[in-house]
Amino acid sequence: MNAKRITIDEDLRKAFHIRKEVFVKEQGVPLEDEFDKFDKLNGQCEHILVYYEEQPVGTGRVRWVDEFGKLERICILEHYRKFGLGKVIITALEEIAQERGTTRVKLHGQTQAQGFYKKLGYETSSSVFIEDGIPHLLMTKELLHR
Repeated sequence: MNAKRITIDEDLRKAFHIRKEVFVKEQGVPLEDEFDKFDKLNGQCEHILVYYEEQPVGTGRVRWVDEFGKLERICILEHYRKFGLGKVIITALEEIAQERGTTRVKLHGQTQAQGFYKKLGYETSSSVFIEDGIPHLLMTKELLHR
């Protein structure tokens, strides 16, 4: 299990494939809502892939919104959940945020994942809202200085 920062288009396509499988096919998010102007290797955000037994099976990205690093598009292919890969993704994205000098991160977590994020130190900062037809919560975390 390891996370790798995406620096080439081939790896970005792998991340897009994972997102399409999870968000579009599994969860029913419209394809046109899943991909946006930040899905490029242009420095506006950083994308990662997470590997299990040398296969890319999860992804996420972090972009900078106001004074926050916003963790987004976090997902793992269904067969590979329960191996602790979610924590690997979150930790890698938080480390990237810290490298950029960010001390606070936030995310729109699906309500069914609230307990997972709480275990990683996130606090619920909103009531439930609907995003792409799925209930979400705004969750935030202060990053510790290294």
